[in-house]
This record gives sequence, C-alpha cells and structure tokens, in this order.
Amino acid sequence: MDPKEPEGEDEPPKQRAAEYVRMSTEHQKYSTDNQSEAIRQYADKRGYQIVRTYADEGKSGLNIGGRLALQQLIDDVKTGRADFTALLVYDVSRWGRFQDPDEAASYELRCRRAGVQVHYCTEQFENDGSIGSSIIKTVKRAMAGEYTPAQSSKR
Repeated sequence: MDPKEPEGEDEPPKQRAAEYVRMSTEHQKYSTDNQSEAIRQYADKRGYQIVRTYADEGKSGLNIGGRLALQQLIDDVKTGRADFTALLVYDVSRWGRFQDPDEAASYELRCRRAGVQVHYCTEQFENDGSIGSSIIKTVKRAMAGEYTPAQSSKR
C-alpha cells in the first residue's frame, strides 16, 4: 500500500456540526475568534465538519434578550431546520450567565431532544450524560450565574 495515498479516501464522512460563540465586550480571553479557534481544533480532532456558525458578539450572557444568534439556533433546532447533529460550544458558560442555572440547561435539553448533541470543547469532562458530567455542568452553570464583574451592569 502506498503511504502517500490521498488523504480522506478511507476516512468516514465527518459529522455535521454547528458552533455557537458568545462574548461580552470586556473579555478578550473569550473573544469569538478565540472560541472559534478552540472549537475548530476540537472539531478537527473529533471528526466534525462545522457547517454553521451562530455568533452573539458583544452580548450580555445575563439573559437571552438581544441574543439573536442563540434565539435563531434554538428556533432552528426546535423547528427541525438544523442541518447538523452536533453543537460545539467553547464551554458551559457560553450559553449564558443566567441567574437561574436551569435556563442554560433548558437550551441544552432542547438541542438533545431534537437529536443535536452538545459538546463543550474546552471543558475537562465529556458531555456524555453521566452523573459526573451532569454534576459538573450544574456547578459550572451556577458559577457562571455568580460571575458578576464590576462591569456586569453594562453587559
């Protein structure tokens, strides 16, 4: 067998995925470019092809109001227009910094019930439905809601 065979001939087709990125205005660490780069590295390693990007730039994570990309994502999933089976998100806090951690959980649940598996690309756990991942997500969602920098009223 020729070791210089063209790449991809024996590789399974990549799974179609969307990415969701969000940043507020003051955190360059969480810039949408930085999030997208980490998500794309995850996708490459795991065999995903990113076919759609939903991006809320400069948007508060405190509520869903004004976050048109998240609203569109949820609508696409709910109505069956989603042409992907996986959603890649930088980390648990990107859903939002909701005061009620169940709000973020509800968006993930809507995706999962519609056949779209959510992956958190920089978290130290697999989002596999295990009791361990469920506990970690719950704690991280609560922590995200508690995160209130001095500028949070501007977000």
